[in-house]
Amino acid sequence: MRSLHPVIKGIAFLLFFSLIFNLNFAQEQKKAEKVYPPAKNFNVLKALSKIHIDGILNEEAWKHPEKVGIDYEWSPGDATKPPVKTDVMVTFDEKNFYIAFVCYDPDPKKIRAHLMDRDSINTFIQDDHISFMLDTFNDERRAFQFRVNPLGVQADAIFSEMEGYEDFSWDAIWNSAGKITDFGYVVEVAIPLNQLRFPKDKGVLTWGIEADRSYPRNARHRMSTHVRDRNKNCILCQFNKVTGFKGLSPGKNLEFDPTLTMVRTDKLDNFPAGKIVNGEIEAEPGISARWGITSNLVLNAAVNPDFSQVEADVQQLEVNNRYAIRYPEKRPFFLEGADFFLTPLEAIFTRTVFDPYWGGKLTGKIGKNAIGFYTTRDKFNNIIFPSNQGSSSLSINNDVFSGVFRYRRDVGKGSALGFLYTGRAGDEYSNHVVGGDGFFRFGRSKTLNIQFLRSQTEYPDDIAVTYGQATGNFGGNAIFADFTHFSRNLIYEIQYTDLSSGFRADSGFIPRVDYRKIDAYITPVIWGKRGSWFNRISFILRGWHVTDQDGNLTDQKLYMNINYQGPLQSFAQTAVNISKEVYNGETFNVNYLQFYGEMKPGGGVYYFLYTRYGDAIDYINTRLGNSLQLNPGIELGVGRHLNLNLSHVYEKFDFEGEKVYTANLLQAKFIYNLNIRTFVRAIVQYTHIDRNTGLYIVPVDEKTKAVFTQFLFSYKINPQTVLFLGYSDNHFGLKGIDITRTDRTFFLKIGYALVL
Repeated sequence: MRSLHPVIKGIAFLLFFSLIFNLNFAQEQKKAEKVYPPAKNFNVLKALSKIHIDGILNEEAWKHPEKVGIDYEWSPGDATKPPVKTDVMVTFDEKNFYIAFVCYDPDPKKIRAHLMDRDSINTFIQDDHISFMLDTFNDERRAFQFRVNPLGVQADAIFSEMEGYEDFSWDAIWNSAGKITDFGYVVEVAIPLNQLRFPKDKGVLTWGIEADRSYPRNARHRMSTHVRDRNKNCILCQFNKVTGFKGLSPGKNLEFDPTLTMVRTDKLDNFPAGKIVNGEIEAEPGISARWGITSNLVLNAAVNPDFSQVEADVQQLEVNNRYAIRYPEKRPFFLEGADFFLTPLEAIFTRTVFDPYWGGKLTGKIGKNAIGFYTTRDKFNNIIFPSNQGSSSLSINNDVFSGVFRYRRDVGKGSALGFLYTGRAGDEYSNHVVGGDGFFRFGRSKTLNIQFLRSQTEYPDDIAVTYGQATGNFGGNAIFADFTHFSRNLIYEIQYTDLSSGFRADSGFIPRVDYRKIDAYITPVIWGKRGSWFNRISFILRGWHVTDQDGNLTDQKLYMNINYQGPLQSFAQTAVNISKEVYNGETFNVNYLQFYGEMKPGGGVYYFLYTRYGDAIDYINTRLGNSLQLNPGIELGVGRHLNLNLSHVYEKFDFEGEKVYTANLLQAKFIYNLNIRTFVRAIVQYTHIDRNTGLYIVPVDEKTKAVFTQFLFSYKINPQTVLFLGYSDNHFGLKGIDITRTDRTFFLKIGYALVL
């Protein structure tokens, strides 16, 4: 052990401790292990009448289905009796899957329900709501998720078991209605079969199903129709089963989504004393098509597809970063079947496709085989140049062709094997990645995830020289392995990542290469009882050790924290970080404290605070300083219609007692929801950075100020039938120069979903 680095010793200790703890705890747990009732099987009957989705269950079809009770609270309780009663009913016809919830409440005046845009999930989960998931292939690997609040506001997602991936950017076209009553509230839902995927089978189908209710009061009570065993490291494997679906067909399963986007951008002709010059109106018509070839195989195609985003990216401070910043995907074309393209390493990241002429995609599952394929021709080639010490990026105004193929084969009970290919090619440029992966489930609490990738890359000679990249054709490898144990009172994980210096994944997001990393943590968990001063307390001890491919240390960390969950939906985390980092040839000891806390004390009220204090590296000047970061925020729902969201990021960096810079980022968002389909929104983002230029080794502006504003009117019948009217502008200022508007943009977007 003498030759091992202290952090390696710490990791070894973590693993040894976790093994001893797990063996001892397993013996104690066996004595007091809870015996949970098994999942149930239900039979669904075809609807005896037409159903009108209005939140009033007066049709004949709702008088006969078997009622299923939401009988178990799984958070904060552990398979305990719920504090409120809920009945669930399920039926279907030739076109739709129907589900209805009758939610009883002892005091309906306390029901939390607000109007908001669909999929505003951070705001949505503060409300009372119901949710359900459908495992339509009954393979316990992926499920469609739908949520509705008492006013009928929708949220939907794809859940993938192997990756623990819950993606609310996925959108389906479905119908829901909510109605608050004198006994609680009622939710009624119809999901068109052409929005789901299920086996092509003329016999009787069985689906996995979970129906949940969220009841937020002093605690957020989460309740389900089945037990959730905290010792099982899977969710879909615990679902109830519903059978009796017969003669299901998605119909023609054709969808056409024509769009028209019109934009005019006016720009300042000379900063700062010039004038705004009106730009030309740019009209971008486009069309996307979706064809369900079968009930489980979907083809998407688009010509001049609508990839416009009316939601501003959440702004992030870029004053002292080493690596590229990742922004989430929000564009509809790529969100269809996005879970089919997941891999342990992020070798596929669709925002690398910037402005394509056209795109095509095929996704689906045939038996035990899941496939995903897409191809595009893009007007721009966006490239990240990764390294161990940092990353840079380049956007080339040159056509590039992209193609991605993903295949995964189900193996045994909950395991899978996969294959991946990605390719990009342009003028004197190419990048190809190929490899395999596997996910293996051992028992109910342990999993192993592995992946190997090989890349071949060639850049144009001038770009390679300018950005310090290898010339000619070069290659690299990537290896990933992750072992996880997840049980009621103990979680631990060990992970190994190895990326050679020549590895590139230009269709993905991998901003760091040339490193080997071993990462391990252990988390004992203590659960509180109902009415206790805490719901859950966990302790995390984590360590990682990173070297470059030559074995030189680049960074290591020992991380200790305590997590607390308690009344008023409160959460707090306190952490101590002891780390070492090598940058630009120098070694720095970086030690700091972190705190994060949040609380949701009432309907539509949410507070949070993040703070970090201690050592930090000044990456521009290669030196160790002291940093203070503060990030408070508040969200308020005023009545049912108005939502206010304010957040502020403050950072101060000092070196030997002198200020290097202070940075402020303020964001304010105001949303007024007229109804579940219509809202108006204003966003203001203000950035102010003040630098001590005498402490920089490169020229920098002493003061920079920027303001971004956006105003939007949104009318949305469904995710694809939309009308957006908006305005945005940017302002910029320097020392001695007032904040000046540099551009303004007016935009109109119309989209229509024609479903056949």
